[in-house]
Amino acid sequence: MSAAGPGPGPGRDGGAGNGSPDDAAFSALLEDSVEDLYENAPCGYLSTLMDGKIARINGTLLNWLGRTREELVGRRTFADLLTVGGRLYHETHFAPLLRMQGHLGGIALEMRTASGERLPVLITSTVKTSSEGRPLLIRTTVFDARDRRAYEQELLRARRAAEAEREHAVQLARTLQRSLLPPVLPEVPGAEVAAHYHPASADEVGGDFYDLFPLADGRWGFFLGDVSGKGAEAAIVTSLTRYSLRAAAVHDPDPSRVLTALNTLLLHQNDSSHDPRHCTVVHGVLAPGEHGCSLTLASGGHPPALLLRADGTADYLYTPGGQLVGALPEARFTTVETRLRPGDTLLLYTDGLTEARTDEDRGRYGEEALLDFAGELAPAGAPAAVAAVTRLLDGFGEGLDDDTAVLALGVPASGDAPHGARRRGAGRPVRTG
Repeated sequence: MSAAGPGPGPGRDGGAGNGSPDDAAFSALLEDSVEDLYENAPCGYLSTLMDGKIARINGTLLNWLGRTREELVGRRTFADLLTVGGRLYHETHFAPLLRMQGHLGGIALEMRTASGERLPVLITSTVKTSSEGRPLLIRTTVFDARDRRAYEQELLRARRAAEAEREHAVQLARTLQRSLLPPVLPEVPGAEVAAHYHPASADEVGGDFYDLFPLADGRWGFFLGDVSGKGAEAAIVTSLTRYSLRAAAVHDPDPSRVLTALNTLLLHQNDSSHDPRHCTVVHGVLAPGEHGCSLTLASGGHPPALLLRADGTADYLYTPGGQLVGALPEARFTTVETRLRPGDTLLLYTDGLTEARTDEDRGRYGEEALLDFAGELAPAGAPAAVAAVTRLLDGFGEGLDDDTAVLALGVPASGDAPHGARRRGAGRPVRTG
């Protein structure tokens, strides 16, 4: 090999050489013989006969394996250099494919060194043939994959650590979410209740909440709502909202005044927060009686409740004018009254249900579709209604962008109820707080 070809020498100024010792060393490198390049290449070279017997091996591979040429050439096969698993793969996959295709590249195997250590390598083999096409020998290039294996193992450790960290985050999120919801709903005499919480994300705490609790004189308070945002800050406001509603409802029988008190509390909380939050809430009082339950309901900017009647009709129970809680100093909240008769069910939900995407164009499910769904469902008791909505939520799959809470309260049916025509505008507005 000649050094007379063009190219920069190692001169300090980056130009041509000037006869310095560095130039002489550089020229000597260019004069390496083909044999020297083969023996000391940065990869291993191996030539084997078609039966696998080693015919030639370079010094680089011998050094990696800790073997001598006399030990291997004409005495051992390529498969003898592999681990047990590598040998099995070579015999069942590598060798048959090589015979059929004539070339295989980038195959990961493990060799066994003289000291018994495993040497991860990448193998590329080519079958060399005569002019008549008869296979004569196999030339194999061996690349040291120890650094790559170490890198892959480090990536694997990092991945496992990330998965463990995510699992830890998921467990924390689940624990925190459970703390924001009642573990079980109490039994209400003369009524049946059911609830469901559907998280949109496994590792992020949502702001949806609900609760059901006893009040004085056999009455029961309940609420369902949605705090803006997600994460720890939303969880703090959710906890504050839930326990504040409980405390206020115990001392004030008017749901609209309870929401007014919550509005004042959240406004005060927002004054000292760099991340102000508001929420939508529906809060009511249920009074079981001899022939059903009387119901008083107040809403603060929340989607309307659904009434599933025993006669097979369904309609929204609107509370017009109710404003967001924690957003305006003089927010107004509307209260309505109605009565649940045997076979009737009140269904409360958060907007994750109606805002679920139903197609690739990001079309939303919407209140009209939900009303049609309820019309097909009625009459249905509280457990059946919640079970049906749960199946509906599961059916949205990835289209469910937001958490959804569902709470149903109903009066057990006294008998089969006939289906009637759909009736709209249920509920009677009585006052504004």
